[in-house]
Amino acid sequence: MQRSVPEPGDQVMSIYKAYADTLFRIAMVHLGRREDAEEATHDTFIKFIEKAPTFNDAEHQKAWLIRVITNHCKSLLGRGWRKREVKLEGADPLTTENPEDQVLIELVLSLPVKYRSVVHLYYYEDYPIREIGAILQISESAVKMRLQRGRQLLKLELEGEEQL
Repeated sequence: MQRSVPEPGDQVMSIYKAYADTLFRIAMVHLGRREDAEEATHDTFIKFIEKAPTFNDAEHQKAWLIRVITNHCKSLLGRGWRKREVKLEGADPLTTENPEDQVLIELVLSLPVKYRSVVHLYYYEDYPIREIGAILQISESAVKMRLQRGRQLLKLELEGEEQL
């Protein structure tokens, strides 16, 4: 009688299926391009396989993956080649059926990275302020301030569009 023993690859695939979409969205918020976000997501899972860390629970695992992709995106943004690249005109990185949602997505993506990341984690990923602070390695008050300033920037942009 043979027993079915799960392969290590099966565990990685189940973790990939559980978190890949979330990590991709976080990378899109940081990087703004689908190709870069896909690469960052894959690099995060490669690091997961290489490091093979042990976790207390699923939330600890998810937080570790988010921290890794956030750091990876920051390092990609800091590289010189990203600063010299030319963006294609009219390229939409994210689209949605609802035009109002599309406008909001574009406004969130136009925020500076430090505001964009906390707004995304808070409103789109439903993380509480305490966990966002832990993930981004900033204080809770910094998270609150960035959320407030991000909301102010979004409000200014939305009010400006209504006047047009």
